[in-house]
Amino acid sequence: MTRVLGWDVGGAHLKAALADGDRIVKVWQEPSPIWQGLDRLDDALATILAEVDGIDRHAVTMTGELSDIFSSRSEGVAALTRLFAEKLPGDVAIYAGAAGFVRPEAAGEHVAHIASANWHASATLAAGAIEEALFLDMGSTTTDILPVAGGTVRATAATDAERLAAGELVYQGFTRTALMAVASEVPFAGRLVPVMNEFFASMADVQRVVGTLDEADDLYPAADGQAKTLEGSRRRLARMIGMDAEDGTDGAWEWLAHAFAEAQVRRIHDAALRVLSREDLTDDAPVVIAGAGRPVLRRLAARLDRGVVDFSDLLDCPAEKRDAVCRAAPAAALALLAARRG
Repeated sequence: MTRVLGWDVGGAHLKAALADGDRIVKVWQEPSPIWQGLDRLDDALATILAEVDGIDRHAVTMTGELSDIFSSRSEGVAALTRLFAEKLPGDVAIYAGAAGFVRPEAAGEHVAHIASANWHASATLAAGAIEEALFLDMGSTTTDILPVAGGTVRATAATDAERLAAGELVYQGFTRTALMAVASEVPFAGRLVPVMNEFFASMADVQRVVGTLDEADDLYPAADGQAKTLEGSRRRLARMIGMDAEDGTDGAWEWLAHAFAEAQVRRIHDAALRVLSREDLTDDAPVVIAGAGRPVLRRLAARLDRGVVDFSDLLDCPAEKRDAVCRAAPAAALALLAARRG
């Protein structure tokens, strides 16, 4: 059987999934803050490669070209393509969305298709496995919203700029989103209180306080560099509204966290309604959910009054790998799509 390693090169995380034939057998996620230098990506890549051998083919998709270490997206695509072509042994293919797989040396001709095309791989796999659905993937930074039907991805946009305008890409993530980007004011102690425009806390703090966070999904330091504990998260949340943790009860900070969580769901809900308003999905079409933010997406599915299908339900993988596969959906999808090319 063909062994394919699918790579999803993000600006903050490097994810990989190993397909042995038509089955995902292993998944990796390593922090790789590209904005701190490409050596951080080198380290993450080396960590994963040290654990695998006998790979027939590598398939690469990326969003890391958006990192501000690069002067442009095209420079980022070129640099990341070159790095992986040099570091990966054997056959390497770059995913170019609707244009399919291209050789690394041809990447320069497909920059617009290659840049931030990881969503296309996941949605394409879903479209081939389920007749009709709304595909949602919430990662640490962004959420993808895509209708799939009739074996195709019904996206109306391809570039980040177009996808943002269409509501198919929302810059709301499960852990890394700064709270000032979630709400400008929140209810607290019976009043609407303005939120400070400072990076004092992130959605990881919210998820920790409301009890939806798997600590394995929070791989970066807290906003203040302090302990990632309930007490630390309450302190950071209080700071967002100009207070100290001692100024309220634990229950008060939990309600504040719920207020931020609600504000984020509403933003994604509004985008999902915009997408659904132009795509005639039947009422019984489920929501396929992927990414670290599946707890948030389940709440959204309930609001949309639709059933839920985990991304891992659409493919073959060991039961103990299901959560990891959902977290690394683009890498897993890419590995399988590349393996099926023969």
